[in-house]
Amino acid sequence: MAQPHDRRSVLAGLAGLAMAVHPAVAGAARRPVPRDPDLGPNVLILDPSMPAAAIQAKVDAIFARMERAHFTDERHAILFKPGRYAANVNVGFYTQVAGLGLLPGGVVIGGHVHCEADWAKGMALDNFWRGAENLELRPPDGKDRWAVSQAAPYRRIHLRGDLALDDGGWSSGGFMADCRIDGTIRSGTQQQWFTRTSAIRGWQGSNWNMMFMGVEGAPATSFPTPPYASLPTVPVIRDKPFLHVDADGEWGVFVPALRHLATGSGWDRGKPAGATIPLARFFIARPGMSARRINAALARGRHLLLTPGIYPLAEPIRVTRPGTVVLGLGLATLLAQDGSKAIAVADVPGVTIAGLLIDAGPVSSPVLVEIGPRGANRDHRADPTLIADLFFRVGGVTVGCAETCLEINSRHVLGDHLWIWRADHGDRATGRVHVGWDESIGNQGLVVNGDQVSMHGLFVEHFRRHNVIWNGERGRTWFFQNELPYDPPSQAAYRPGPRRGWAAYKVADGVRDHRAVGMGIYCNFTSDPEIVVDSAIEAPRAPGVVFEDVTTISLGGGKGTIAHIVNDVGAAATKGAIKQTLVRYPA
Repeated sequence: MAQPHDRRSVLAGLAGLAMAVHPAVAGAARRPVPRDPDLGPNVLILDPSMPAAAIQAKVDAIFARMERAHFTDERHAILFKPGRYAANVNVGFYTQVAGLGLLPGGVVIGGHVHCEADWAKGMALDNFWRGAENLELRPPDGKDRWAVSQAAPYRRIHLRGDLALDDGGWSSGGFMADCRIDGTIRSGTQQQWFTRTSAIRGWQGSNWNMMFMGVEGAPATSFPTPPYASLPTVPVIRDKPFLHVDADGEWGVFVPALRHLATGSGWDRGKPAGATIPLARFFIARPGMSARRINAALARGRHLLLTPGIYPLAEPIRVTRPGTVVLGLGLATLLAQDGSKAIAVADVPGVTIAGLLIDAGPVSSPVLVEIGPRGANRDHRADPTLIADLFFRVGGVTVGCAETCLEINSRHVLGDHLWIWRADHGDRATGRVHVGWDESIGNQGLVVNGDQVSMHGLFVEHFRRHNVIWNGERGRTWFFQNELPYDPPSQAAYRPGPRRGWAAYKVADGVRDHRAVGMGIYCNFTSDPEIVVDSAIEAPRAPGVVFEDVTTISLGGGKGTIAHIVNDVGAAATKGAIKQTLVRYPA
């Protein structure tokens, strides 16, 4: 197992390191700058004029609290203003580390921004809920590590070196987008990984499902040996908005423009296309604020910035105006109460919902997040809604119940990195273990009713019925990772009528156009290893309904059986033959 980077050696290696400052930074240093906004006690804003030792002490203190804080209510954002820094930033749970430049090169860190798994003896399977974005990293030893599993995005990073995605033990990631990696990425033990619109020098390693989309330098498709699926472009995408500080010290949120047939990063060739919304046009919410107060601000035309913390909501945050940006910092968490939705978005164009964790409450919510009301049918292709780095949790930290976590009714919605999770474990150290077939009840993860909806990096796990139901036409899923629920008590409790088990991914019988590429579906029926699921995927037998590069696995050496991959096609993943693959359906 690799050890954490040694802080003293990192700082010593920086002593003679010469780094050019971005021109915008030099200009900012010569002008009086406005005061920084008050983003609350859970946001650490760092300035390059601060002593390096003071910066290091602050980030170390946050990591010391968050390294093992698997199910805490603490949330943190560490924001680096434009300039250069000597720092070693180890990223723990519920911590977002971000630069505030317009380009990643606006914040240059001579050191590491990394995620290790030393707290779990190298096993990164539980390294969830954290993120790094919008930074240029210059590690003195030429290498860094991002050993994570789900809900740990690596965005807009320019790494001048190699990147390891594991720490010796198993890892179950992962998501990377809009990055430039000057060295080689080594996936190690990663079970699966999705990389889009980036540039990499090389990639080494594979296990079950590695997908690349619009990635310069990606390996060619070779599924299943090795299991690489590589597509040259992303048909349509808009990157996640981000905070930045301009040359005059003014704060804003940059909203990247829509990209078509995208390849490579959106910033590597100069100033990215898009527009800045001044921070003065945002309502800055604090933990504990009511939905009523937030909704009043949204109704006045404000955008919404949610600072790190927990927001109990007895009614949903309602987004009714086109182009509204709702952006969370430090995994700001919305807790649905009394069976409420957490967010409801009208059928309007150009909305962004990003950077949030959504927790179900103990009273079951029919839906936690609704994008468009049922029956929505407006054409939004020119300005689609984006949901990015949006994570859901049913159980684990508290008793949670939801019929459906995310329901998409609007057309042309873009999903970019979603983890929708019914908890399979809690935190025994704190007694927060709220899991169980009849305790934390989640039936569907994602239901798509709108047409022309696209998902990029979709992770949905452990729901009691279909994890994904897709009713809309011309849907697209680019990478899918799923574990079926661990805890059905018996086959009788886990079957929809005559069929055995619930397919993880269900495309409605009337759909005639659907495509999904790079799919991994796994079972681990620990409560009853004799359970059988007839098909991992159920879909209409139609020429326009296509699945490519699909893997099924019976984990734990064969705890349960997935009898077929798509409908009645594909061999059984079961004890003695735990892994099966299918290159294309229909053949």
